[in-house]
Amino acid sequence: MERNNLYPIFLKTANLHVLIVGGGNVAEEKLTFLTKSSPDAKVTMVSPMFREATKKLAQLYDVEMITDTYHAKYLMGAHMVVATTDVPEVNIQVYHDCRSLDKLVNVADNPPYCDFYMGGIVTKGNVKIAISTNGKSPTTAKRLRQFFEEVIPEDIDQMVKNLNVYRKTLKGDFEQKVVKMNEITQKLVEKV
Repeated sequence: MERNNLYPIFLKTANLHVLIVGGGNVAEEKLTFLTKSSPDAKVTMVSPMFREATKKLAQLYDVEMITDTYHAKYLMGAHMVVATTDVPEVNIQVYHDCRSLDKLVNVADNPPYCDFYMGGIVTKGNVKIAISTNGKSPTTAKRLRQFFEEVIPEDIDQMVKNLNVYRKTLKGDFEQKVVKMNEITQKLVEKV
């Protein structure tokens, strides 16, 4: 059985700079999901053209838009790069340029040229779940996202806030607090 060896992390994209290379449908989709999950993300887009809907979305989220063809100079200052052009050679050039500069890169719909994938995301207040299919089936990630959106209760955020308040009242060292929080939350997973 094949394993998913990806390591999931949650990035503070307000502290990072994301570059999207491209201005078509795929670029718009990546920007839409990024800004939906992280509306304070610092994003720059570079492309010879941008769709009107992309321009409107970019304006809403203060995205810098550069009307130009791709050049490696646009990688300077970027922490993560997403290549979405419809020219495979350009996307692969972005990949190689990123590798030589130690930048994280995702070439849309081309797993061998990806350091990371942008998976399905479910958000309910402070609770966020990321879903990965190891780049094998974005449609499965989408369906799982829809499933979790339905089954996770809307009031889960209030529970998280209440547990956070309670955690702050606990005495003892970190280990003692973990033991107490585990005791309290065990009831959440017990079968009735």
